[in-house]
Amino acid sequence: MSGTIQTNFSKNGSVGLLCASLLNKGTTTLHGIARIEEVNRVIEILESIGVSIKWKDQNTIVITPPKDFKLKNINVASAVMTRSVVMLIGPLIHLLPSFSLPHAQGCNLGRRTIAAHTYALEDLGVKIKTTAENYEITASKISARGGSASGGKTTNIVMYESGDTACENVLTAASLINGTTVISFASANYMVQEVCFFIEALGVKIEGIGTSTLTVHGVSEINKNIEYWNSEDPIESMMFISAGIITDSRLTITRCPIDFLSLEMEKLKRMNLKYKVSKKYYSHNGRTRLADIEIFPSRLKALADKIHSNPYPGINIDNLPFFVPIAIRAKGQTMIHDWVYENRAIYFTELNRLGANITLADPHRVYIQGGTPLRAAQVVCPPALRPSMVILISMLAAPGTSILRNVYMINRGYEEIAKRLNSIGADIKILK
Repeated sequence: MSGTIQTNFSKNGSVGLLCASLLNKGTTTLHGIARIEEVNRVIEILESIGVSIKWKDQNTIVITPPKDFKLKNINVASAVMTRSVVMLIGPLIHLLPSFSLPHAQGCNLGRRTIAAHTYALEDLGVKIKTTAENYEITASKISARGGSASGGKTTNIVMYESGDTACENVLTAASLINGTTVISFASANYMVQEVCFFIEALGVKIEGIGTSTLTVHGVSEINKNIEYWNSEDPIESMMFISAGIITDSRLTITRCPIDFLSLEMEKLKRMNLKYKVSKKYYSHNGRTRLADIEIFPSRLKALADKIHSNPYPGINIDNLPFFVPIAIRAKGQTMIHDWVYENRAIYFTELNRLGANITLADPHRVYIQGGTPLRAAQVVCPPALRPSMVILISMLAAPGTSILRNVYMINRGYEEIAKRLNSIGADIKILK
């Protein structure tokens, strides 16, 4: 492949902003919302409970909340298809004294509880009961329209784990509690920062953005007409980098959120990737730093150390799978440790159908013997977004015609991806 490709707007930022918009009684206009299936499911959920949502153009959405939310009318079919539904708890506790949400699903990545959400929200006075089909939420200590039974006091929360969606839930919950909430062991990941920037634009002061300790100075009400820009997706930037590497291409990826790719690029530098990073500039939100990354054909070598993810500023959990195609190109053996999810590493072995040499050591670790030539094959997308995308870009390096089936999983997170890859030299046809 060759040429230049632009990074699209963030999937996880889009979803977080849609959920956080419920904090505002006024009209919220969000620019840079990704046109993907995950966003479509969240919109269907919001519309079913009374929210008015209109697309203004390709990536701009206008959100008007109802006077009364109708949680009994929630679109269950859409809700069970995305784990994002759980992020509605934070805003909704200020709008309804009690409500229920269907169990969240999304990618099949093993056991994924909402313990981090539950424990933190309980510290704010919210009760969450898990039944066979629903989460039953009671906000007895939170008034119906903002404020707290202990308004003006400081609440200290230690996150059970540094989860992104759990932190976003606590941020939105704390924003309408009239007091100070200190969140320790908070996620500093890109989507959490995005929600912080948006909440600040709504008039809520947040200290410590980008660190593991956030201090939220809540307000009793938010009612303003606001416009806000979502920033670009570092995971998509990493996908294009990986696609360029496995196809031995010279490729420029523009508008990359560089602060969330710096360690990834350092690892690639040590694997002997040749690349250039442009002068930094800002996204439309004025807060997220971007850069253009140009990669060159390189003879890669495997790292002596394992490659693993960590909460930010470590290698992003969703970027880790894109090191698998890179390791296929690198001379030597690479061990990738996907410690977060029980099942995801298993899906990496699907690349053996394309001729890769990947050995599953256990549900979290794979050994990749680099330098094996790939071949065309038919593969069914696994029930996980990033592994499915890894298979697609690996097929680009396999001579011949490969077929990838059940691509809904890819459409959950990537907008017009076949068309965009074709613009830089791929040959992908979508069959109905």
